[in-house]
Amino acid sequence: MSAAEPDTLPKLLLHQAARYGARKVAIREKDRGIWRPYTWADAAEHVRAFALGLATLGFRRGDALSVIGDNRPRLYWAQLAAQALGGIPVPLFQDSIARELQYVLDHAEVKVVVAEDQEQVDKIRGLQGELPHLRQIVFDDARGLGGDRDPSLLAFERVEALGREFGRARPGYVEAEVARGVARGSAGDTALICYTSGTTGHPKGVMLSHRNLIANLDAFLAVERYRDTDELLAYLPMAWIGEVIYSLVGQLLVGYTINCPEAPETVQRDLRELGPTVLLAPPRIWEAMLTTVQVKIEDSDRVKRALYRGAMAVAARILARRAAGQRAPLGLRLLYALGEVVAYGPIRDQLGLGRVRYAYTGGAALGPEIFQFFRGIGLNLKQIYGLTETSAACVVQPDGEVKPESVGRPAPGVEVRISERGEILIRGPGVFQGYYKNEEATREVLEDGWFRTGDAGFFDPDGHLVVIDRAKDLGSLADGTPFAPQFIENKLKFSPYIREAVAVGHGRPYVAAMINIDLGTMGNWAEKRNLAYTSYMDLSHKPEVYALVGEEVRRINAGLPGPTRIRKFFILHKELDPDDAEITRTRKVRRRFIAEKYADLVEALYSDQASVPVATTITYEDGRQATIHSAVRIQEVEGALVAAA
Repeated sequence: MSAAEPDTLPKLLLHQAARYGARKVAIREKDRGIWRPYTWADAAEHVRAFALGLATLGFRRGDALSVIGDNRPRLYWAQLAAQALGGIPVPLFQDSIARELQYVLDHAEVKVVVAEDQEQVDKIRGLQGELPHLRQIVFDDARGLGGDRDPSLLAFERVEALGREFGRARPGYVEAEVARGVARGSAGDTALICYTSGTTGHPKGVMLSHRNLIANLDAFLAVERYRDTDELLAYLPMAWIGEVIYSLVGQLLVGYTINCPEAPETVQRDLRELGPTVLLAPPRIWEAMLTTVQVKIEDSDRVKRALYRGAMAVAARILARRAAGQRAPLGLRLLYALGEVVAYGPIRDQLGLGRVRYAYTGGAALGPEIFQFFRGIGLNLKQIYGLTETSAACVVQPDGEVKPESVGRPAPGVEVRISERGEILIRGPGVFQGYYKNEEATREVLEDGWFRTGDAGFFDPDGHLVVIDRAKDLGSLADGTPFAPQFIENKLKFSPYIREAVAVGHGRPYVAAMINIDLGTMGNWAEKRNLAYTSYMDLSHKPEVYALVGEEVRRINAGLPGPTRIRKFFILHKELDPDDAEITRTRKVRRRFIAEKYADLVEALYSDQASVPVATTITYEDGRQATIHSAVRIQEVEGALVAAA
């Protein structure tokens, strides 16, 4: 980016507003079934008014502002308004419980919180006594809050009204604040503090500058060609760096339109209605989409099932040819064209993927079978790699070089090397400034500009990066057989009946697994067989469910090397839950915590016990806790011992 081009996010907003004005939609929001558009001129005006309002409330350069809620235009505008004044946004996960919110808000010394609705406002107000830095709560949706007279609580419109009044007396105030940063080298100023998911303890505040965010996406866009006519659906958590990059930074840099769905429950319907051209989704979303397809196929008649299976077999043969660099024969190409008409196209349309030019998966590994399914139906799905500390993706698969086992090549200007211990190291324009208030942790991962990712990997002969697993999670069985739990877990999650899995085996004589069933899919299966149940716990205890999961594990074992096949498993009596600190808000497994919490169950997998009594404490959103008493059954997988031997 040249010196003459905008080098901060607020300057990019002003640039795009001057470029497009009222001629082009910047953002849409679906409300009561209707898409409400806002032009670039509208967006700039709202940001300007809210920034002026923040100034009247005493918000100053260096102050922190948090947003919490589902994806809403006002929450994006609030972050840009804070940055326009030299402030720092700290987005929060909307499903965070009280103790998680309290830690981040206090640690980041947040002065203002902009909350979506009454639910989020109530969370923050319940913590006010523990947040000495918090001065103001601003709400977007007034329903349920109309009669409140708390002076620390203001409507978004009221803050804008205060700002417009202030602006009449101080014209050009926001523009001057945005420009004032330039003399201070504002591209290097902290633009955002994005907290990590905290898989091993308290989350860390990753400080990212305007330069980090813009330069890293610039490098990515040198490989991927986005257009200002592109449409994106903004539905992922606003605290996730992937969402920040694609729905905030990317929109400002490219000028495309982002669309906020009506509610989390309507995302799939809104996706089909909108038909985005670019889509980013973590593995759990792709897994859920595949499960939807699998269930619908099983519910269809015999002819449709046969057509689907035949079409997918053709797709697998086409993908195998492409992987080998071979051209498919004419007959196979004709069959694939027929499959496009009867299977691939209808599936993409049903999932809302009919117009997608670029689709991405990131944040965690996606099972190769799931990846191949979407590639097989004609979706340009790619695996990308990056972390919060690298300003999201910095490694991408170029078109024509997509492999299910790799994450692609480093973007231009990004350097990646593998340490002697096999750890992936990254240096480039997106590497973060450091962890907020944690110099010791910063020194542990940053050296001479190189960031230690904590991931293990290698480069294949074509120069593509292959990520194996988290380095700390790699191990070996008692006989020395290498053990990568994530690889086995991804195989298990290809089953539509398995939602989550945790593989264990390091230092043990064999591999075992703890499994969460998919309540929706398994519940549908049970209802068709008149198998009554009252809850997840009740369903997970059914012998019929254990038998079905056992069949799925045996099928998955057939594709695993003998020593790494799963010998025993149990179905956990509750779903792994971020509220119980078992998984992160981005659904990454907290292995160390799970190993400690379920130590008795894990030990039972390596004993002669047939079942284990359990008492588990669960935590609700409001902080209340309850204890569940149950018994978990240990099941041996038929044939696994013979296969392993």
